[in-house]
Amino acid sequence: MTDEPQPPPLPASLLEPWPVIVVIAAGWLIATVLAFTVPGLHSWRPLSLAGLAIGLLGTSIFLWQRHAVRRGARGAQRGLT
Repeated sequence: MTDEPQPPPLPASLLEPWPVIVVIAAGWLIATVLAFTVPGLHSWRPLSLAGLAIGLLGTSIFLWQRHAVRRGARGAQRGLT
């Protein structure tokens, strides 16, 4: 008998992705504002714009997959509520 103990389920607050998305987007937005307002940080401009663009792309893909799950698409990822 291999009755292995099952880990408890994660709390709902740890499964919610929006706080993480908002905090990271705010960080990139602050970095972009600083890159364009502080003369010494002008070399940050391409990186901060790329960070914003990749964050927007990633969030768009996440929302697209979440919409596919909700409408019942067969190829959609599982576990997104």
